[in-house]
Amino acid sequence: MAQDIYPIEIAGIKRDLPLFQIAPGLRIAILNILGDTELVQACSKALAKKLEEIDYDIIVTAEAKSIPIAHALSVDTHKPYVVLRKSYKPYMGNALRAETLSITTGQPQTLILDEKDKTLVTGKKVIILDDVISTGSTLQGMRMILGKADATVVNEVAILTEGEKSQWLHIISLGHLPLFTD
Repeated sequence: MAQDIYPIEIAGIKRDLPLFQIAPGLRIAILNILGDTELVQACSKALAKKLEEIDYDIIVTAEAKSIPIAHALSVDTHKPYVVLRKSYKPYMGNALRAETLSITTGQPQTLILDEKDKTLVTGKKVIILDDVISTGSTLQGMRMILGKADATVVNEVAILTEGEKSQWLHIISLGHLPLFTD
């Protein structure tokens, strides 16, 4: 049986996104940029153009699917990036933590700012970057950690937003995904 897909064009690149059921009668289109260098490069260049007039010091993202876009955007904008991790390792020192709820797993997850990265964001103007913003829970977790680190969030950026479009009008993005109900 063929999987249902949602065709989309992002930054001039066409992709067929598989639909994934997250609750009875509710499906979402899954954007997975891991390993998709062509799409990552195109999205990075398009987002970099949208960020040209914004004054910021550093890009912050959450592990793991948005790491490629954070890296590419860092290269294109010449701004450093920091990754908030999902598990603590002893070398991370006195790390900061925040809890979020993942829409794709339905499970709580922890975001962690490594002690060494805390010094990079403290007192800085940051943009928060995610691949897809769906519920905003990851954004909220990132905002909480950055607040604890005395960083200022100046903008929120994503490749795509998802769900109720009106709640994401403040997000700099390259497109929007609907929710699919049966």
